[in-house]
Amino acid sequence: MSFIKVGQENSQLIEIYYEDHGSGSPVVLIHGWPLNGDAWEKQTAALLAAGHRVITYDRRGFGRSSKSGVGYNYDTLAADLNALLSALDLTAVSLVGHSMGTGEITRYIGKYGTKRLHKAVLIGTLGPYLVKAPDNPEGVDPKVFNETRAGLKADRPVALMEFLKNFYSVGGADGKRVSERVIEAHWAVAIGASPIATVACVDAWIEDFRKDIARNDLPTMIIHGDDDRILPADVTSRRQAKLIKGVKFIEIKGGSHGIPWTHAEEVNNELVKFLS
Repeated sequence: MSFIKVGQENSQLIEIYYEDHGSGSPVVLIHGWPLNGDAWEKQTAALLAAGHRVITYDRRGFGRSSKSGVGYNYDTLAADLNALLSALDLTAVSLVGHSMGTGEITRYIGKYGTKRLHKAVLIGTLGPYLVKAPDNPEGVDPKVFNETRAGLKADRPVALMEFLKNFYSVGGADGKRVSERVIEAHWAVAIGASPIATVACVDAWIEDFRKDIARNDLPTMIIHGDDDRILPADVTSRRQAKLIKGVKFIEIKGGSHGIPWTHAEEVNNELVKFLS
């Protein structure tokens, strides 16, 4: 089991669990909420087969990483990513994020620049700015996030199961591409996360990434499902794609938020081509 220290809370170390496999050009995969690095199983296999070194890690509060009571904002989460890249001395590394993991990439670029980086891939992105505000009328009504927090606090197991059903657009085209067992397996991972982290991350989702996006000078690919019920494309990817020069934007017809699983072959083909 491999860990790096990213901080300390009282008497406890805050450590990030990671896995590091293969050789070749490095790729770091950053998972979505409320899962862990294992969510990338289909992409890890494809990227290893294509000759990449593949690193996955569990966000603090999730999976096998420390379940700290602090640090669930994107400045800290990007610092955790920076600590990983520095500890492994990774250069010319490509970053691939899904959902909440796209925030780490965007904020990392905003804070640390692109010197270490090669390319970026944002799958089911949450940028550029989710919440409705006077200067962001296209955003989502803040009450949606208030209701999410309240639901998690009232009955986290039920709220997480409902989230995962929407994650895979159950009842839609993608809902037929995922088994009940997969949803149950992901629920088991989600329920094992820190309750504090699970709720606190909702505030991170609605951080403003517009200044960070402006610093992105990398070759970037965005992949999004047009039936994403968690992060609808109109609010997220379609807007963010307009802000990144030369971006490659792929929209998957009928795709849910969970396209790394439901459309793994299509996603993997695009990843391998783009990262070659």
